[in-house]
Amino acid sequence: MSELNDQGNKLLKLLADGEFHSGEKIGELLGVSRTSVNNYIKALQEIGLDIYKVTGKGYCSATPLTLLDKNIIKQVSGFEHIHVEQILSSTNQYLLEKVPDLNNGQTCIAEYQAAGRGRRGREWVSPFASHLYFSMYWRLDAGIDRASGLSLLVGIAVVNALEKLGIQGVGLKWPNDLYYQGKKLAGILIELQAQASDACHSVIGIGINVRMPAEQGKLIDQPWIDLNTINTKPVDRNQLSGLLIKELQSLLASYEEKGLAPFLARWFELDCFINQQVNLIVADNVQKGICRGINEQGALLLEIDNEVKPYIGGEISLRLANN
Repeated sequence: MSELNDQGNKLLKLLADGEFHSGEKIGELLGVSRTSVNNYIKALQEIGLDIYKVTGKGYCSATPLTLLDKNIIKQVSGFEHIHVEQILSSTNQYLLEKVPDLNNGQTCIAEYQAAGRGRRGREWVSPFASHLYFSMYWRLDAGIDRASGLSLLVGIAVVNALEKLGIQGVGLKWPNDLYYQGKKLAGILIELQAQASDACHSVIGIGINVRMPAEQGKLIDQPWIDLNTINTKPVDRNQLSGLLIKELQSLLASYEEKGLAPFLARWFELDCFINQQVNLIVADNVQKGICRGINEQGALLLEIDNEVKPYIGGEISLRLANN
């Protein structure tokens, strides 16, 4: 399924105002019996919409919904190659299937992912019209070696975009997570298609918690937070998308030319774990040490017995020592 049917879209638009609507009114709108209304409500609930019923008042979305609007995103970003979809398996997969016939910066954003994925094959909880599910294509002409610090550069771009919305205090956790006060706010998943001594095709996936429905939040097995909890007013996903596209385009162009070196100071400023005792989990082994940031290749620098060693790639996880 790539989009809701006509009745589903009509119901979605009706409930987007966050007001109560009677079963009778919904039935008339959809041209179905009141008995069938509940089935349409359930279909929206199954893709993560928080809709509840009150006897005598009808059905209501728990919060008003602002849907993605390609024209607004284009206006904010100043970029044309943007795909906005209702329902996809994943935004990364959507672009991966189109490599290499893509333009640099081509972006896909969806309201819902049926099979959103995080690092190491984990599921990314993706309720409808709640978060930002975002992927961008970028061709690295310098080859796959240039990709080693890519997720770190992308993390910086995401923080920059959030700060332009007035959201302060978001930090970075090597190699691909964004945190706020010890809770996960966003994740980055880079997927590559490359051959030795050839250009590297990268798809940059970004998932940002914007407004987490209570029921969906129960599915997540680690501390999390969303932008609407951090911010004093609801975050507009269209504005965020446009700013993120602009920031990525700018930083990626510079990264291709100069690598990660010009961004090291910014990373050290944002690093959640800098100079703290950490556990680095490499396969089944745990290395204990002090986090000393990153190097120009994007490797984590870990101080063990007064010696600093770089770690990069593979199955590596970083944790604070007291967690």
